[in-house]
Amino acid sequence: MISTLLSQLRHGPDGDPTPRLAYGADYNPEQWPREVWEEDVRLMREAGVNIVSVGIFSWARVQPAENEWDFGWLDEIMDLLHAGGIGVDLATATASPPPWLTTAHPEILPVTASGETLWPGARQHWRPTSPVFREHALRLVRTMAERYADHPALVAWHVSNELGCHNVYDYSDDAARAFRGWLRARYTTLDALNHAWGTAFWSQRYSDWEQILPPRLAASHPNPTQQLDFKRFSSDALKDYLRAERDVLRELTPGVPVTTNFMVMGGTKGMNYADWAAEIDFVSNDHYVVPGPQDRDELSFSANLVSGISGGRPWFLMEHSTSAVNWQPVNVAKRPGDLARDSLVHVAHGADAVCFFQWRQSAAGAEKYHSAMVPHAGADSEVFRAVTGLGRTLEALAPVAGTEREPARVGIVFDWDSWWASEQDSHPTSLLDYRQEALNWYSALLALGVRADVVTPQAELDRYQVLIAPVLHVVPAPLAKELTRYVENGGHLITTYFSGVVDENDHIWLGGYPGALRDLLGIRVEEFGPLLGTDTVDVDVNGVAGGAAGSVWTDRITVTDPAVEVLAHYRSGTYADRPAVTRRTVGQGSAAYVSTRLGADGLTGLLPELLAPAGVGSELPDGARGSVELIVRRGGGSRYLFLVNRTDETVAVPGITGDALIGRTDDGGAVVLSPRDVAVVRQPAR
Repeated sequence: MISTLLSQLRHGPDGDPTPRLAYGADYNPEQWPREVWEEDVRLMREAGVNIVSVGIFSWARVQPAENEWDFGWLDEIMDLLHAGGIGVDLATATASPPPWLTTAHPEILPVTASGETLWPGARQHWRPTSPVFREHALRLVRTMAERYADHPALVAWHVSNELGCHNVYDYSDDAARAFRGWLRARYTTLDALNHAWGTAFWSQRYSDWEQILPPRLAASHPNPTQQLDFKRFSSDALKDYLRAERDVLRELTPGVPVTTNFMVMGGTKGMNYADWAAEIDFVSNDHYVVPGPQDRDELSFSANLVSGISGGRPWFLMEHSTSAVNWQPVNVAKRPGDLARDSLVHVAHGADAVCFFQWRQSAAGAEKYHSAMVPHAGADSEVFRAVTGLGRTLEALAPVAGTEREPARVGIVFDWDSWWASEQDSHPTSLLDYRQEALNWYSALLALGVRADVVTPQAELDRYQVLIAPVLHVVPAPLAKELTRYVENGGHLITTYFSGVVDENDHIWLGGYPGALRDLLGIRVEEFGPLLGTDTVDVDVNGVAGGAAGSVWTDRITVTDPAVEVLAHYRSGTYADRPAVTRRTVGQGSAAYVSTRLGADGLTGLLPELLAPAGVGSELPDGARGSVELIVRRGGGSRYLFLVNRTDETVAVPGITGDALIGRTDDGGAVVLSPRDVAVVRQPAR
């Protein structure tokens, strides 16, 4: 359905249906005097903006009281934007309940695990399972849809905003009732639930459904399966709310696509977006860079994962920042070139829209120090000049619109159940970081110049010659069978410590670790060896001078199959001289195991050995490997090679032929990338 949105955006003022990428921002005209609005539209046209999201936090303005409505200002801004040739992604305005609603109905407010009420004064102060909140919210949605169904500016609906950002986990009585209903649907009988939750432990056996509660603050560690199921339920509760708004919009405006903005970034893990994607007409995402040694690798990883969630189809970058944000401990401004590079990496990974929070930087409120397309300094500023420059670049990249990302030969499996379960309490270590481990593998592949897709276990795994499944902790029997079939059919699986350990109920696969994957890997681990704090062990990784340092985890590995090759040993620590990395050959396939965290640098030395059986290597010339990221989109008979400079140095990339949509070449024909630069080369499809 993103094609529906794009088809509406492709018609400029003269009706020319030339493809183009969408470009814009969240627009909050209610924060500004009326006389600013026409100037905003003029500057939007100057910058190349063709879409804005409107009404996201406007509930109190649109509905000042329960039976009072004020649409005059919104009518006017919709008309003004349409006259300027700018489409509107209209929000349902339900993200932040107005004071009149919370005053009349405090029972809609979320409750923490310790029983504290989250009061109004910020945003998202509502329970996903509150029937009272839903009644008022859907009344607003219906009223909005009826009023703007036929407005020519309307190109998409934007459900709520960043669902679950602040209210994913609610422990109220409403949540408890809904949780019990969810559990009944999942398990049918109390006997099945008691088995799944292992309630024979600590005298937790339930004899009545009404006895079951969310995992509220307890005297010790709550039941682990109860915790895991509550995470699943909480994601599903928000998904159910998303469906409720979507269904009203589809009923009243069946031709207008519906989306909501995900937050695939950093530590946002409460919402299983892979499970949500089928509920909306096109996937949208918000992403903000957190400064650090892997900050731009994390941006690429997140954009890549959004593409995986979207099934490789184009998606919508709903929010990112032109420069500094306001919510980090230190809010660092972006350097020259970062605004464009960050945006274009998202485009490379499939974004057909580039939007920012927000259009005009707020003069008041909690986000007044968050950057915007028009900063406090106004249009005469470096930020706005960079914004207009990006607008011109996106115009040059118009042929890319509607194309899909070309699959890589390597897939990194990212699994929400494993993320949730592997980081719960009362485990061998609290230092395990699921997402960081996945990012380390991704960074190592980037350093080697090897393209990879980040995918979910539900993806078509056979399309990949190599599957990397870091900390695949939760492995139900069908997944174990599927991975075994994948290897037996010639695929090459790489997995790591704490993988295959539990089933979908968080029950241990007995007989030794790595449980469900033990026979496939040809190894057995009797006891884990987590490392304290900053302790490390030496590992003799080929290609790394002096070996590599392992951290967080070690395993006491026993090889159980003669087809297993030991690729690296521990050189120090409790398990010195024992295997650290193994690989079992299975016909034309293989299954490898890495038993410690090697970090991106250590994995860079190890990966060539692990990739060799599949014949997978870099598609970049020697001088560009590690310095340049290659991402490919394809469609309409063409391939589009995005070449992203990962460094602060000028890099030449020889041997790339084709039509340069953006970028420059030297006298020898090599693509030349300035620091933090991006080039895009069009080639005929293979």
